[in-house]
Amino acid sequence: MDLFFTMVVPLIMGAAAVAGMCRRVDVYDALVQGAGEGLGILVKILPALVALLTAVYMLRASGALELTAAAVGPLLEKLGVPPETVGLMLVRPVSGSAALGVGAELMETYGPDSTVGRTAAVMLGSTETTFYTIAVYFGAAGIIKTRYAVPAALCADLAGFLAAAWAVRVVFG
Repeated sequence: MDLFFTMVVPLIMGAAAVAGMCRRVDVYDALVQGAGEGLGILVKILPALVALLTAVYMLRASGALELTAAAVGPLLEKLGVPPETVGLMLVRPVSGSAALGVGAELMETYGPDSTVGRTAAVMLGSTETTFYTIAVYFGAAGIIKTRYAVPAALCADLAGFLAAAWAVRVVFG
């Protein structure tokens, strides 16, 4: 069984190459052309990604996340969300890697089987890196005015955070 899982990706790639050859497609040329288009998209979105990651690291280094956590903590407790997860809730819409770092920090501090650790894990799995996703997809499509996409996506993230805390309370008590 381990051999099967080891061979899944090579088998899929081989099947795609055989399917392309059966349809008389120049597989190598298609691969090179697709890679070139991917690099073009990377060049378009790279400035937005650099700006987002810089902003996240500046927020963490300045202590702004800790101040926000202290201010919003009491409200979150009333909603049933562990106040320790504020940093994760603020960082997750901006950067997936920073959110993973905050989540790992929470699990290291409180333990992965604690309410905080479980809530952080479910939050990471049930929300999206909103600004990253919008920057990538809207940038690739050449859309400048996002209109209601950002507020709607942030509302969805908030719903995901609240649902994660609720689910952990229901399942684990």
